[in-house]
Amino acid sequence: MTKFVETLYDSYGQAFHIDEVLFENKTDHQHLLIFCNAKFGRVMSLDGIVQTTEKDEFVYHEMLTHVPMIAHGHVAKVLIIGGGDGGMLREVTKYEQITHITQVEIDQQVIEMCKQYLPNHSQGAFDDPRVNIVIEDGCEFVKLADDQYDVIISDSTDSIGPGEALFRHEFYAGCKRCLSPGGILVTQNGVAYMQQDEVTTTAGYLKTLFDDWHFFAAAVPTYVGGIMTFAWATDNPELRRTDLGTLGNRFEAWGIKTRYYNPEVHYGAFALPQYVLEAIEKRDNEYHKKFSP
Repeated sequence: MTKFVETLYDSYGQAFHIDEVLFENKTDHQHLLIFCNAKFGRVMSLDGIVQTTEKDEFVYHEMLTHVPMIAHGHVAKVLIIGGGDGGMLREVTKYEQITHITQVEIDQQVIEMCKQYLPNHSQGAFDDPRVNIVIEDGCEFVKLADDQYDVIISDSTDSIGPGEALFRHEFYAGCKRCLSPGGILVTQNGVAYMQQDEVTTTAGYLKTLFDDWHFFAAAVPTYVGGIMTFAWATDNPELRRTDLGTLGNRFEAWGIKTRYYNPEVHYGAFALPQYVLEAIEKRDNEYHKKFSP
C-alpha cells in the first residue's frame, strides 16, 4: 500500500495510507493530489502538504466562518481569499442575510477538481447566485479592489509557495482597505506550537493596522502539532467582546447548523495558551525596541 508522507516540517510529520489516487497533476501554480484514506476519507494535498480532509474539515471551516459572522451580526458582503475546496463557501452561504460573496482563488484547477472529487466540501455552494468567483492572486485583488466587505476570510495555504504573499504586511494592509467600517478580517495562522513565527509575525503586522487584533484557536486533527490559530483584526474592539447571550441569540435566530461551532466554543476560543501569549508579547517588545525613537 502506497503512503503519502507530508513534507511541511523537516524533522516531524504525518503519513497517510493511500487507498486510491483520485487525481494528481501539476497545475500552473502547485502540485495537486487528491486521494482516498480509510480514516480521513478523501484527502487533498498541495505541494506535499495536506490541505483538507473529508473527516475533519468542518472544524476548520466552521470556526473561520462563524466566529466573525456571528460576532459581527450584520454581515451583507463577504470576501473569501483562497478556499478553493469550497468548504468556506459552504459555511458562508448558510447566512440568508448575505447579499454578495466574492471568492478569490489563484488556481482554477483546484476549484474544478474539488468540485469533482470533494463535492461534500462545497455541497453546491459554487452555484449559489450570490457568489462571484475571481481567479486571481489574492494579494493583488485586495490592493486594487473597489468594493468593501463586512467580513474578509483568508483561507490560505501555509506561508510557503503561492500562499507566502498572504502572510505579509502588504496583504493585511490591502484587506484593511477593503473592509467596511467595523468590518472583521480573519486568517488561518498555522499550528501555533509548530509555526510560532506565523503567529508572532502576523501579530506585529496587525498591530500597526488595526485598533483591535488577537487570535482564536481550535484543534483540527489533520493539522498536527497542537491547536491551530486564527488571526482576528478589526477597528471595532467591541466585536471581540460580544457577550455569550448575544452570540447565542444570533446563532439560534439564524438557524445555523454546525457540527463543531457553538456560542460557548466561540467565547472560549479567544482564550490562548500561555506560550502563545508570551511569544506575542516578546515579539511586541522587540518591535517597540526596534521602532521606538
